[in-house]
Amino acid sequence: MNWNTLLTTQRLGMETWTASARPEDRTQFQRDYDRIIFSSPFRRMQNKTQVFPLPEHIFVHNRLTHSLEVASVGRSLGNLLAEKITNRTPGNPLVQETGTIVSAACLAHDLGNPPFGHSGESAISNFFQNGAGAEFQYKLTPAEWSDFIHFDGNANAFRILTHQFSGKRPGGFALTYPTLASIVKYPFESPLATKQKFGFFQSDKEDFQKITAELNIPHTGNKYLSYSRYPLVYLVEAADDICYQVMDLEDACKLGILSYERVKELYLSFYDKNEDKKSLTNIAETLKKVTDKNEQISYLRAGVIGKLIGESMRIFEENHEAILTGIFSKSLIGSLENKQAIAMKQVKEVSFREVYAHRTVVEIEIAGFKIIGTLLEEFVGAVVNPEDRYNKKILSLLPQQYSPQSDSLYHKIQSAVDFISGMTDVFALDLYRKIKGISLPGVV
Repeated sequence: MNWNTLLTTQRLGMETWTASARPEDRTQFQRDYDRIIFSSPFRRMQNKTQVFPLPEHIFVHNRLTHSLEVASVGRSLGNLLAEKITNRTPGNPLVQETGTIVSAACLAHDLGNPPFGHSGESAISNFFQNGAGAEFQYKLTPAEWSDFIHFDGNANAFRILTHQFSGKRPGGFALTYPTLASIVKYPFESPLATKQKFGFFQSDKEDFQKITAELNIPHTGNKYLSYSRYPLVYLVEAADDICYQVMDLEDACKLGILSYERVKELYLSFYDKNEDKKSLTNIAETLKKVTDKNEQISYLRAGVIGKLIGESMRIFEENHEAILTGIFSKSLIGSLENKQAIAMKQVKEVSFREVYAHRTVVEIEIAGFKIIGTLLEEFVGAVVNPEDRYNKKILSLLPQQYSPQSDSLYHKIQSAVDFISGMTDVFALDLYRKIKGISLPGVV
């Protein structure tokens, strides 16, 4: 792979479109960013759980605020990369847009996550593996079945951005190929899924093939589609890893799950007493001036993010050739060394043991399984058997854009999954209650 073919302003669904000759107020990649941020799926993320339930009085991160923060870190990483590769690609003005491409992809990276956090993904998979949806296993191809039992928000994000839903235009959001390629962290189809992760559904693989052909991304699969990672994926992934690992500690502190002293210690563990002596001195002086504990935690968190941005770019630069040849197999954050690696490992251990396993997190995961499972049973049953009198009423609740576009069982089921995975936590809960006859107007 080389940067001259990896960067293009070609848009999905607008391949025959020619840019206007008049001066533009935005670059093509800035248009990508704006299309995402002004979209309904992006706005809905404000009511989707990131990790913790959305509390009434203490503000913690939801999917939208997380995505904005990831986009900020991603922009910094992309701008740093642009500085590094400018001399290697003389005369290519698109290199200077790397920060915008990465930032736009970061904005979109969680668009496909269903309600109730990552447990929503598991709830959808569980419905087909162990619930009422298991009856469809032998009515679908193995690859189609794999899409549902390994349902993944990453693949769903690519679908939301690229699929022509009923009444919509070709190409979905009609984003540029580089922005779309940058969100596909797992560039292979579901039968090759590891730990439930894959990059695109059977219904959308032709779009991904079109993108990889244009960008000249190498094909690595035999029986099933598999490709090398698009290089900018590493920066999107690093931005996401940095934000959720580091920011979750701050949220846990605000919610009283982890103590101030514990979080402060974890943040300071990223600094080496000898190599970072000057930085530690500045930190100590600042903490004397800033006495508010929440502000102190925010200050320490910002310092750690800055440090991890620098380390991530160092690792990318050192492995530049391996990344371009498609043989670099680790993530940037997974390649941290020495003090940074030890600190990040400790943060992950504490997070999984004390934060993600906290009662409030588990409670919403359980609720998510119940709510999503019930909604899937109702809507999948309705799209598969639409002539039933009750099912007709259920289908009247399905928005027109999610109407099945073919008689294929796979596409019918997918239309129901599209609708439910796009819901906010609040909408899913409200619809669940109405369908179950709970808290109906005028009913005591």
